[in-house]
Amino acid sequence: MKFDQVELDKLDITVIDGDRGKNYPHKDELLNTGYCLFLSANNVTKNGFEFSNNVYITKEKDDALHNGRLSRNDIVITTRGTVGNVGIYDETIKFEHMRINSGMLIVRCGQNIDNRFLYNVLRSKDFASQIDSIRTGSAQPQLPKSHFLKMVVPSIPLHFQRRIANILGALDDKIALNQQINKNLEEQAQAIFKAWFMDSPDRYTWDTGTFSEIIESTLGGDWGKESPIGKYTEMVYCIRGADIQDVNSGNKGKMPTRFILPNNYKNKRLIADDIVVEISGGSPTQSTGRVAAVTQSLLDRYDKGMVCTNFCRAIKPKQGYSMFIYYYWQFLYGQNVFFSYENGTTGIKNLDLNGFISNEKIILPPQKLITEFDNICKAFSSIIFSNGLENERLANLRDALLPRLMSGEIDVSKIEL
Repeated sequence: MKFDQVELDKLDITVIDGDRGKNYPHKDELLNTGYCLFLSANNVTKNGFEFSNNVYITKEKDDALHNGRLSRNDIVITTRGTVGNVGIYDETIKFEHMRINSGMLIVRCGQNIDNRFLYNVLRSKDFASQIDSIRTGSAQPQLPKSHFLKMVVPSIPLHFQRRIANILGALDDKIALNQQINKNLEEQAQAIFKAWFMDSPDRYTWDTGTFSEIIESTLGGDWGKESPIGKYTEMVYCIRGADIQDVNSGNKGKMPTRFILPNNYKNKRLIADDIVVEISGGSPTQSTGRVAAVTQSLLDRYDKGMVCTNFCRAIKPKQGYSMFIYYYWQFLYGQNVFFSYENGTTGIKNLDLNGFISNEKIILPPQKLITEFDNICKAFSSIIFSNGLENERLANLRDALLPRLMSGEIDVSKIEL
C-alpha cells in the first residue's frame, strides 16, 4: 500500500500564529502563579512540553490578546531559534489556559485529520530533515509560516491515521508510564530527605558545618576541540548544563563528543558518585547551581568516558555522602539560596562555588543515617535509569516504525494492537 505526499496547506488543518511580542510579560508579571501560562519556545523541547521555567499572564491580559490561545489537542511547533520542536496540548497537560508567544505556530486539526497522527508526523526525523533543508537565517534560524504550509506529509485515509496513532500511542503510553514512575521515585527521595533531615526533631542536636567538610575536592571542566587536532586526541562525552534535566530524569542526555588532552582526561574524568554543578548561565528567574548526579548507570549508557563542560564543575564527595549532598543541594536550590552566591548582573551569571561550599551552613547528621539514605536513593536511581534505558529503546522503535507505517511499507490493517 503506497501513500501519496501532500502539502500541509492542502490538509484539513488551521495554522495560527502566536502573539507577536508586544504583550509578552514584563518582569513585574506573575512568574509562578497566574491565570494563563504564556509559553515561550523554551517550553517546547524535542520531547514535548517542558514546564520547569514558566511565565504567566493575568486574566485581564489574556482576555486582551487575539492570537495564540491554545485549545485541547492543538499541536505547537517552534519556528524561530530552535526550529522544529513539537508539543501536543492533550489531556495530560494540567494547565487549563495556555497561549504561545511568537516564534511558534499552533496547528489545529479538523475532522479529517487525527491530531495524534499529525503530531507524530511533525516530530518525525523525515519532517525534521525537511525543516533543515528549507529553514532560513543562520544566526537565528527561522521557519516562516508560508514555508511550513508548503512542507509535505503523507496523505493517509483517516481510519489509517487513527490506527497508526494507536500503534505509536501504545509505545508513547509506556514511555509516559515510565516517566511518571521516575517522577514519583524522585519525589519520594526528596520527601525522605526532607522528613529525615530537614523536619527531623533530632536535627537540633546534630552538628552543623559546611559542604567543605563532606566534599573531597572539585574539578574544572573541559571543552577541548570539536575534532582531533595535535595532542587533543582523547574523545569524551561532555555533560553541559543543558543535559542536567535529562540526566536527572533518567535519560542519557544528548551530550556532544569533544577531544581533549589525554592528561586532562586523566585528571577530569567523571566517575560514579560525582556531582556536576552548573556554574555559569542562569536567568533572572533561574539561578546557577543546578546539579546532576553521576551514576554508574549513566556512565554505562556511553561508550566513552565523560567530563563536564567548562561552564560546569564537578564535585567529589567524601565516601557515602553523594546522595546526601545531591538532595541537600536540590533542597537549597528550591529555596533560591544560590542567587546570593552569584556575581555578574548582566549577561552570563557565575556561581561563587567555593564561597557557597565554604560558607553555607548545613546540618551534619550521623554517618549511619546518611549511609542509609544513600543506599535508598541509589536503589531508586537504578530503577530510574533502567526505565530511562527502556524509554530510549521504545522511542527508537517508535521512530523506526513511523516512516514505515506512513509510507505503507507496513500494512497497518494487519497489526494487532
